[in-house]
Amino acid sequence: MNPWFAGIPLALILTVVLAAGAVFLLRRRRRAGIKVMLGVNGLIMAGALALLAAAFNAGPATASGGSAEAAVAMATEGSDSSSAALIGAAIAVAGSSIGAAIAVAYTGSAALAAMSERPEIFGRAMVVVGLAEGIAIYGLIISIILIGQA
Repeated sequence: MNPWFAGIPLALILTVVLAAGAVFLLRRRRRAGIKVMLGVNGLIMAGALALLAAAFNAGPATASGGSAEAAVAMATEGSDSSSAALIGAAIAVAGSSIGAAIAVAYTGSAALAAMSERPEIFGRAMVVVGLAEGIAIYGLIISIILIGQA
C-alpha cells in the first residue's frame, strides 16, 4: 500500500481537530483563531501538493505476473486519443453545469419575483427554469458520446 494513502485517515482526523480548535478560538479570541485557521489551510495545501507530487513521480502500474514492458506497452497504446476524449468529456460536463447553474440562478430569481406578483404564472416560470437546466443535460449527453468514442 502506498504510504500516502495510509496517512489519509490520520491527516483527516488531524484536520478536523485543528479546524474545531480554530472555530473555538474564533469564538473566544478572533485574531488567534484566524492565525490557526490560516495554519490549517496551509497544512492542507502542503499535504495536497505533496500528494500531487507523489502522484506525478510514481512509476507505471504493472499487472501481477506480467512483465513491466508489456504493461507499459498496453498502457501507452492509444492513450493520447482516449485521454483527450476523457478530458473533453470532463470539460463538457463542467462547462455545461456551470452554465446551467448561472442560468438557473438568474431565471429562478426572476421567476420567483414574477410569481410573487402573479401566482398564476407558476407553470410558465418553471418551464423557463427547466429549459435552463437542460443545458447541463446537453453537456452530459456530449460527455457520454465522447466517452463512448474513447
